[in-house]
Amino acid sequence: MAYLWVKVFHILMVTSWFAGLFYLPRIYVNLAQQHDIATQEVLTGMAQRLFRFMKPLAILTVVTGFILYLYFGIGQGSGWIHAKLVLVFALLIYHWYCGRILQRFKAGINTKSHVYYRWFNEIPVLLLLLVLILVVIKPF
Repeated sequence: MAYLWVKVFHILMVTSWFAGLFYLPRIYVNLAQQHDIATQEVLTGMAQRLFRFMKPLAILTVVTGFILYLYFGIGQGSGWIHAKLVLVFALLIYHWYCGRILQRFKAGINTKSHVYYRWFNEIPVLLLLLVLILVVIKPF
């Protein structure tokens, strides 16, 4: 029964974290298009609060994932888990880079266009698709 509870919380944390990973870059698209200082401040504040909310979700995602792996043995001895861990590491780098972008917006030194952020926003979608393929299909 403990396995199922950990799995539920892992899925909840992943889903919540990804909501932030999908929405934060969308705020960046709007920030990159905005020239009104007051609106930029509102959007930057939204981004800051969202990023602060995402940090514990990312940590809890990783912690519950490692519990599933280490305590319950999910994926041990399988190749797909190693590929998944690489993708999770890539997501953590993406998350960190989102924080760096936020710092640039707060400092008023953004140099990227809204088109860049539209493409940047697609990265977590692709990574999630790959993770889901690995977890559900377990190709190797």
